[in-house]
Order: sequence, then C-alpha cells, then structure tokens
Amino acid sequence: MHKILLCFPEGKHKAVTMSYDDGRLADRRLVNIFNRHGVKGSFHLNGGLLGTEDRISAQEAATLYTGHEISAHTLTHPTIERCPNETIVYEVMEDRKLLEQIAGYAVRGMSYPNGSHNRRIRELLPALGIEYARTVQTTGGFGMPDNWHEWRATCHHKDQLLQRAEQFVGLHKKQYLYLMYVWGHSYEFDQDGNWELMEQFCGLVATDPAIWFATNIEIVDYMKAYERLQFAASLEFVYNPSAQPIWLTVDGKLFEVKGGTKVSFV
Repeated sequence: MHKILLCFPEGKHKAVTMSYDDGRLADRRLVNIFNRHGVKGSFHLNGGLLGTEDRISAQEAATLYTGHEISAHTLTHPTIERCPNETIVYEVMEDRKLLEQIAGYAVRGMSYPNGSHNRRIRELLPALGIEYARTVQTTGGFGMPDNWHEWRATCHHKDQLLQRAEQFVGLHKKQYLYLMYVWGHSYEFDQDGNWELMEQFCGLVATDPAIWFATNIEIVDYMKAYERLQFAASLEFVYNPSAQPIWLTVDGKLFEVKGGTKVSFV
C-alpha cells in the first residue's frame, strides 16, 4: 500500500497566515510590511463602520487589501452572544453584502467581534455562507484547527511573537503540517510604538523556503479541496474533482494533482 501524505502547495510542510481586525488606518502600514516580505493576511472589516473615525474607507479598502483577504467582522461590531439570531443574521449578511461590493468576490470568512461566540452562533454561520471564524483564544502551538468555526490562532502578536517565529522556522520534520497563525489589531503597533516587531517577524519567516504564505480562506479552501479528493480503494490513483490543485507525497515522491485530473501512483 502506498504511503500518501498531504502537503501544502509546492510540497511545503509549513504555512503562515495573519489575521487583523477592525480595518483601522494603521492597516496601511501593516499591509505595506506584508507586501514587502511576501506575507499574506486576512483583514476582518465592519462594513457599517468603514470610513468612520480612524477606519479605512470603502474606496481605499478596494485597493489597499489587494492580494490579501477581505473578511467579515459583522456590520457594526456587537457582542453577538447577547444578540438574537435575527440580529446575527442581519449583522453577518449585511456585512458580507457591503464587503463583497468592495472585494468583488464572495466573503466567506470572519472573526468574532469582541471574541464573542458560542455553539448557537457557530452552528448558525455555515447557513450564512461563513466557512471559518477566528476566535481570540490562542493555542501557542502550530497545529491545524479541528473546527473551522472555532479557529484559534497560534498567538496574538504581543505574545512571544519572535520567539515563536524562531521556533517555527526551526521545524524540519516533514511528517507534520505546521501552521503559524498570528492575530491582532494594527493600531496596537501605534499604541505600543513597536512596528519593528512586525518588521522583524516578517523578515524572519520570509527567509524560510518551506513556508507557504496564505490568507485564512486560502488555507480553508485548500484543506477542503483535499477532503474532496477521490482515492481508489487500492490507493493506486486519485481524482481531484475541484479546481484547486492539491499536492501530495506518495512513497516520498511529490505529486501535483491538478483540478479535474486523475493521477496514477503506479
């Protein structure tokens, strides 16, 4: 029997994704840092608050976040655990509608406003077109999530970021898939006067050729496309019904299974 293992794109075994909330003006500087280092992020926006106080306008968002993900954060940022289902539906769907006009694609992810969520909300979100939702709780580790609607990051950027990054870059065991997921708010760098922290982090992880830099939704889409692969019972071939190419190692040899194709391992 063949030994088949999932890889990230191009056979990589590590991934880094970033997650920043609220769409504040400091996102301009954060996006610039990401772009210079090839790092990708998901930016969770409140469509009903765009352009107010110190928030990015809808017009600017359409260009600023190019190459990254525009994601939901509810329309007006309520503590949704305290809200009836009708309010949650309105807050999520109206946020999606506004953000999709800006992004030009379906907005399918979110982060919980004020970190507020419970089982009722998590079970409601798939029917609202939300495929993942990030919490404010963290794991301190580099594993993949068990529940996309209760996605816990590795750490907030204030929590030993550089030490964790050094540990992550040093991981070499290819029998595992590792994910480093960092979250926060860009305005915190202004408040703390420590923009060099993100510069150093991005510069460090950018040196590792084993890392796939992806948005939150790109990771979700990749993993779900892998789950849709159709393997022969004998494991002698696989068919990929998705458009997304998936990378596998088979007995140590790397295979790209392109969308709509059948690949034989014999």
